[in-house]
Amino acid sequence: MNQATNDPAGTPGQSPDDLEAMLAAARVPAAVEGQRCGVIAIVGKPNVGKSTLLNALVGQKISITSRKAQTTRHRITGIRTRDLTQFVFVDTPGFQTRHATALNKSLNKTVMGAIGDVDLILFVVEAGNFTLADAKVLSLFKPGIPTLLVANKLDMVNRRAELAPWLKSMQERHPFAEFVPMSAKNKGDIERLFDICAKYLPEQGWWYGEDELTDRSEKFLASETVREKLFRFTGDELPYTSTVVVDKFEEEASKQHKRLVKIAATIVVERDNHKMMVIGDKGERLKRIGTEARQELEKLMDAKVFLELWVKVRSGWADDEARVRSFGYE
Repeated sequence: MNQATNDPAGTPGQSPDDLEAMLAAARVPAAVEGQRCGVIAIVGKPNVGKSTLLNALVGQKISITSRKAQTTRHRITGIRTRDLTQFVFVDTPGFQTRHATALNKSLNKTVMGAIGDVDLILFVVEAGNFTLADAKVLSLFKPGIPTLLVANKLDMVNRRAELAPWLKSMQERHPFAEFVPMSAKNKGDIERLFDICAKYLPEQGWWYGEDELTDRSEKFLASETVREKLFRFTGDELPYTSTVVVDKFEEEASKQHKRLVKIAATIVVERDNHKMMVIGDKGERLKRIGTEARQELEKLMDAKVFLELWVKVRSGWADDEARVRSFGYE
């Protein structure tokens, strides 16, 4: 009895290698003379505005933000193509100097991996400020990689003249290629930063399509969006170790909507009282978290979204290496 076989190349006479080459050519445009492309790591201690800066550079929200320190936990790539230059930005977690949990070790491993092989580093600090946590991050940088000192939150500095002695002390700490005072909320400053970064990137073809903004999946963005709303509605009450795991992410056909996405996610906390805190009186807080996350995801994915949230207690998960990995951390 003859069995039908599937030709992996789809066309007789084509090898899988031929097909892969065709797919690669379709994904990435051919190199054009004068094109530049390179990786730029955005690095700094927790809560100095790295994610806000990434979102401003990409032109769309792809990294969650919060007043709560240590919000970013993953390496998140943002892509922006301008004229002949493609900027590949990598937002990293803030380097952890306290609480040596399995989670924090994972976050620091992500930071170390991100700065090891890049074309340019943006070392983000608060303008006029330098702490032991900043110094710890600075000590990680390898020689030979150009580094820009990005003095962020310039709008918070009352007297600009006070920056001169601070800048001199910073130049003595590290051979920074350039000093960039700015505010991530100022469009003019963002435009200027693009111009500065471009000259440090190598001349080569682009790695991504011109319209691509991130290499992260919609499932990942769903998890991060729920986590952002979780922190927004619980403030400092809830420990930062709480996390979100997406259990189901399915797109279904719909006659009423262009896209219909159904998501089920679990908010993981460490104690029973944290669970009650997230749920709130008669479930009102959990409902608000879900509503705001759903509305933002609908804009982000241009789809009708059904979002179902659960809250579960997993004591000590942040100290358990196996569980940290199972929740999607490196």
